[in-house]
Amino acid sequence: MKMVILIVKDHDADAVTQTLTTAEYRVTRVASTGGFLRSGVVTLLLGVDDDRVDPVIELVRKKLSSATSADKRATLFVVPVERFEQI
Repeated sequence: MKMVILIVKDHDADAVTQTLTTAEYRVTRVASTGGFLRSGVVTLLLGVDDDRVDPVIELVRKKLSSATSADKRATLFVVPVERFEQI
């Protein structure tokens, strides 16, 4: 299992969240700040099976590449999960 940590600009967060939940990924959304001038960003957390990591990244790329801006619109980390529990 992997944890995908996705940091997107706040104006992209709704569209990305909608895309991921439509594809049946469970997303936890956390408001955060950072970057230049402490602009608004949103951190999305997804716990996914190893074989679903690449499809998540592809969905995000497709959703965010449709804009004409050359700016980077997301930062994504994939980290291993040693243990997972729901209580």
